[in-house]
Amino acid sequence: MSSQGVPRRLNLVGDLCCSPVLQAPLGVDDALALATALKVLADPARLRLLSLIRSADGGRATTGVLADQVRLTQPTVTHHLGALFEAGFLERERDGRQTWYWVNPDALQAIQQLLDPAPARQLVTVEPRKAVQQ
Repeated sequence: MSSQGVPRRLNLVGDLCCSPVLQAPLGVDDALALATALKVLADPARLRLLSLIRSADGGRATTGVLADQVRLTQPTVTHHLGALFEAGFLERERDGRQTWYWVNPDALQAIQQLLDPAPARQLVTVEPRKAVQQ
């Protein structure tokens, strides 16, 4: 909750419209969604985590393995992975006591297409993540 008592809604990569930034004026909602997605990516640890997950065997990795590789505590890594997941950059699956993460390539492609000055034939859209109560 913010100081005004209104819940903050995270703008997801899936909220992005299909109009590339360099081809047409960007609407307020699209600018907010893109800025929010880029802020999630604008952290060296998160970029490193995306890279490590993508290059892992099978393109999947667990929190414990990632914490060892980035030399951060598991709670810190879990926080970063949660932010990437909520923004739509990662997918995850629980397997007993472990959580496996993998990169959502459509989300990264959506960001790339929005920043690409050349028009794409068909732009990728990413479905917004539905809130799941735990």
